[in-house]
Amino acid sequence: MIKGKFALGAVIGAVAGVIAGVLTAPKSGKETRADIKNKAAELKDEAAKRTDDAKNKSAQVVSEVKDKADEYKSRGERTIDGAIEGAKKGFFSKESKK
Repeated sequence: MIKGKFALGAVIGAVAGVIAGVLTAPKSGKETRADIKNKAAELKDEAAKRTDDAKNKSAQVVSEVKDKADEYKSRGERTIDGAIEGAKKGFFSKESKK
């Protein structure tokens, strides 16, 4: 959580710095608009890349969690089945001794 907030703050700071630098540079309006357009395209590409990375990571985590859940479910079912069989054996062995 803290890393995410730091990264977001760093991105916002970088964008603010770029905008301030472009707007205070001694260039014509046409050049400044072109610089802003180019930088916006770069930032858009970077955001898309990071979004894809986050989606891939979350899909991986979901898959791992599902696998673990299935494993624990299977273990639980085996444990319950074993307990039921043990109880049956214990019950019927007591019945046969009477």
